[in-house]
Amino acid sequence: MIPNRRRQQGLQYGIFLLCMQTVNYGLEKIPPATLIGIIAQTLLYTGLIQVPWNAEEVCISAVKIFKYKDWRSFFLSNFEHGSDMHLYYNMISFMLKGSYLEPIYGTANFVLLLVILSTGCSVMYVTLGYALTQLTGDYAYFTTCAIGFSATLFALKVLALCEEHDRLHNINGFQVPSKLAVWVELILIHLLVPNSSFVGHLGGILVGCLYSYTFVGRIIDNTIHAITGTPIIHEEQFYRRRNGRFT
Repeated sequence: MIPNRRRQQGLQYGIFLLCMQTVNYGLEKIPPATLIGIIAQTLLYTGLIQVPWNAEEVCISAVKIFKYKDWRSFFLSNFEHGSDMHLYYNMISFMLKGSYLEPIYGTANFVLLLVILSTGCSVMYVTLGYALTQLTGDYAYFTTCAIGFSATLFALKVLALCEEHDRLHNINGFQVPSKLAVWVELILIHLLVPNSSFVGHLGGILVGCLYSYTFVGRIIDNTIHAITGTPIIHEEQFYRRRNGRFT
């Protein structure tokens, strides 16, 4: 999301909705790392976690990284949100994706994977910003600042789609196959949410694709296995996709 105003602290409507939806979903159904992530990002947004920055200060852009070397933004922008509804939609999405993927991978592996994917999304965002500026001559790609967990969520969505068997997904009333679902969602969000970061969401999809479809994923899996001592076990469907076989 592109930040456009200073956030308000305290209990807002989006926070209330998030609490209600989380309780309705069932706290016992949410794996520990996912639940802690939701709570931490909510407390950060409401100001109950005191930090020496505000959301606008740590938004990420290509110019802040390449020119000003603002590494704080590189790492913190993923976990800040521009509004209560921005937080609500992202955390509900995280709850669903984390509840599916964390039990498959294991909590420790899932946490490390989140760190890697979030860092990869930051790398991809500034890389796309620089590349699009060079290709189009539009300096806005270089300077546009964004915050939020959305890019990481798009990466997780690619992983989740690769783990499950091919099926139709309902996206705003449209029935689309798994392999197209994330791209349809990218376009719909761009059209329906004008303040969303198209480049950030696209970057998240590309990071998810790098992990799911290329040797990069195997390197990440082996690295995580070496750290935690527990291998990441994927569904057979995932391996077929990564190896380029879609039968």
